[in-house]
Amino acid sequence: MLNPTMQAMVVREFGGPEVMRMEEVPTPQPGPDEVVIEVKAVSVNRTLDLVVRSGKYPIRVQPPLVLGVDPTGVIAAVGTQVTDRRVGDRVVTSLIVKPFGPSAPPVILGVHVWGGYAQYVKVPARITFPLPDGVDFPVATVIARHAPVAYSMLRDDAGLKAGEWVLVMGASGGLGSAGIQVAKSYGAKVIAAAGGDERVAAAMALGADVGINYRKQDLTAEARAITGGRGVDVVFENISDPELFPRALKSLARGGRLVTAGSHGGGTVPLDVSFLYLNQIMIKGSVGTITGEDLALALGAAARGEFRVIMDRVMPLEQAAEAHRLVAERGGLGKVVLVPPAV
Repeated sequence: MLNPTMQAMVVREFGGPEVMRMEEVPTPQPGPDEVVIEVKAVSVNRTLDLVVRSGKYPIRVQPPLVLGVDPTGVIAAVGTQVTDRRVGDRVVTSLIVKPFGPSAPPVILGVHVWGGYAQYVKVPARITFPLPDGVDFPVATVIARHAPVAYSMLRDDAGLKAGEWVLVMGASGGLGSAGIQVAKSYGAKVIAAAGGDERVAAAMALGADVGINYRKQDLTAEARAITGGRGVDVVFENISDPELFPRALKSLARGGRLVTAGSHGGGTVPLDVSFLYLNQIMIKGSVGTITGEDLALALGAAARGEFRVIMDRVMPLEQAAEAHRLVAERGGLGKVVLVPPAV
């Protein structure tokens, strides 16, 4: 039996971290094909939390809103038509509640419908996936958010092959650290690029072959030197910084591919079209595709100790505003995860 009310961090107007306030609100009830999850962990994401909260997200968002795109937890209630999930199941979630339509953007959990900054969250049963024993909720939250996107971008969008060189930008971040491990699992050689020596070292510890501090070193020159002057085959990008993006692009060999799934570095970048067409470069934007198969692959590897995350800290949901400030300041190393009050 669900409690009639729950604690949730509600955004009723756009602005700074202080617009998030803990409130007592009605507990959601499942529709026929839905489940209600008691949330055990949810991560803080730069674009899908901080930018959405600020009111600057490029797709329309309407307050009041509860953020949180990647909650994990335990199923507390199931709808009448749900047959493959039971109360007590440990699950992770996908953030895409409704995929892209022919002329419509996707519906995203924690952006267009209330998300996981709460004691409970209601989602369609089809976007939940089993969480194996041996993986705790904070780790599972980070893996579920980033690993399937990394698989999709590198395998499907970039067409990565064994033996190719991959330049991973933002290599110590959630998506970057997943990209390193996914690329290595396909037999690629990885250059981990990050904005600090400590960040490069953390990325190297995940299996990258070489590291570059792009705040101290010439990214293009270093990447070309590492590859014997040829350049890398793939750039795995999720920053879109106006200074770094052109340098990453020019690190590519002829016929190289750049895939990007982020814009927290600004999003508007200069583009050398002459370099692009003379070297037959492909650039592709991607939101990634989250599948149960890829989630099971990554979570299974984590349960065996073969897939790791870089986590800065775990904080109570009541400190969400402070967590947003920490992420905005970029002072930590790895993901920040929030834990709601126990029910």
